[in-house]
Amino acid sequence: MQRRWAAVRRKARALRGETRATAAIEFAGAASLLSVGLLNAVDVGYYMYQRMQVENAAQVGAQAAWKTCTQSMLPATQNCSGLNMAIAAAIHSTSLGTAVGLASGYPAEGYYCVDGSDALQSVGSLSSRPADCSAAGNASATPGDYIQVRVNYSYAPLFPGITVMSATGISSITMTSWMRLG
Repeated sequence: MQRRWAAVRRKARALRGETRATAAIEFAGAASLLSVGLLNAVDVGYYMYQRMQVENAAQVGAQAAWKTCTQSMLPATQNCSGLNMAIAAAIHSTSLGTAVGLASGYPAEGYYCVDGSDALQSVGSLSSRPADCSAAGNASATPGDYIQVRVNYSYAPLFPGITVMSATGISSITMTSWMRLG
């Protein structure tokens, strides 16, 4: 038994002086830490790219409503027959394609005025357009017909379980865009 321990001690002493593989071991440790950082950077960048594409889809959807429906067709959700098809085609024109969808209940349209704090305030329904913006505190202004387009996209991180994007719990990206039609 003592012979075995003596042999183990001799081999351990011999390995202590060995330095040929030290650089490889240090590189392996440093590379693993750097690769985790790189994966996080790629995953966050991928999320930001997708978020920008979803925001772009909402904006081009609202612009499609403005382009498709003329003043004589307002309110657009009631009088513009090609509205929903134009919005759908526009939101699918981003690099995310048909993975971006129009949210339930949208497009939404209503009459709005700018209030005293420069925020839009709803002043009337589509069935009865108000004559002025007195409800928002500015009787000399005319209410505008605004449309909202909200889109959704299901998000999944590139490297689930490894990066910080997995820990955020983000499973979908939703963006809304407004456009004054008249």
